[in-house]
Amino acid sequence: MALYVTAVDENSPAERFGLTVGCALLAIDGHPLNDALDYQFYTTPAQFSLALCEHEQHRTVQVEKGEYEPLGCNFKTYLGDEKHSCSNHCMFCFIDQLPPGMREPLYFKDDDERLSFLFGNYITLTNITEHEIDRIIKMHISPINVSVHTTNPELRCKMMNNRFAGDTLKYLKRFADAGITLNCQIVSCPGINDGDELVRTLTDLENLGVNMTAIVPVGLTRYRENLYPLVPYNKKTAGQTIDIIEKMGDECVKKHGRRIFFPGDEFYLLAEREIPSPEFYEDFSALEDGIGMIAYLTDDVGWKLEELDADESLCHKVTIACGEGVFPYMKRIMSMINEKFPNITINTRAIKNNFFGGGVNVSGLVTGGDLIDQL
Repeated sequence: MALYVTAVDENSPAERFGLTVGCALLAIDGHPLNDALDYQFYTTPAQFSLALCEHEQHRTVQVEKGEYEPLGCNFKTYLGDEKHSCSNHCMFCFIDQLPPGMREPLYFKDDDERLSFLFGNYITLTNITEHEIDRIIKMHISPINVSVHTTNPELRCKMMNNRFAGDTLKYLKRFADAGITLNCQIVSCPGINDGDELVRTLTDLENLGVNMTAIVPVGLTRYRENLYPLVPYNKKTAGQTIDIIEKMGDECVKKHGRRIFFPGDEFYLLAEREIPSPEFYEDFSALEDGIGMIAYLTDDVGWKLEELDADESLCHKVTIACGEGVFPYMKRIMSMINEKFPNITINTRAIKNNFFGGGVNVSGLVTGGDLIDQL
């Protein structure tokens, strides 16, 4: 393997040492370069030996630069090669529920441990190699975000439609034993991996010492023809799932001083229960999973309003659009603003998701077409 340089930064160490577009970076201090993660890791020191090939001639460059100073090489992609694609066919996969005719990248299923470290993507570990496992441990690439769904091997194979899905759970222990921080995700499906199965999974993850686990309800669109017959959560089943997660989270607070397990905001909306206080979510470590977003926004707006002086001269009329799920809370948040600025008229509108249909009601999946039609 090699990394082919497509551009060299001006005034960079790479330019000083004569690296040019088209040259192939082969190894650093004898370590082969397979992708940009190897490149970033091994170019960190102030001194290293770089083996490269240029115009079919091999040479070695002794590099001296500032520690952590970027070497200055760029590649065709930010990974240095192509993204790893998913090898599963999960019964709940949202991409399989997309309508036809959208732009092509939306149908690509990534499952790449490098994206987990670099961008926070969740991976399933079903297509990872022993080399990649060893590299994560050797480089101490942390945190790693894993879509677990269940720790029952047979059930995991069924849910992910992959006969190897149960075997790869062993990697969780290897990472934990190596001190790699594990953030986990569970897509909870009624009657499949909730109830007693969820208790089993959370117990196993607690025993592994994972950092955080986000539990979110399955999202179902109207495009599920020929897919596994899943059912959506309702008020009762969403409430039962919240009870399990909160109970086990409370126990973790007592034992470990932190909650570890967090239900997605959608569970509370479905169960018609009040969203917990900001303190419940501790450091909001699972915010990008939809965990604590409503509490965070409410708290953030409240703090900002305390900083501002009331100003009756402000006269505006605005419309705030959001998904149907969060509408009651968004309307409440907007009323907080209106109380301090009574001459600002805020029209809060819930947008029905006709594009995806099904039970999709989150703001992040509202489309431009639905906004235009309903505003």
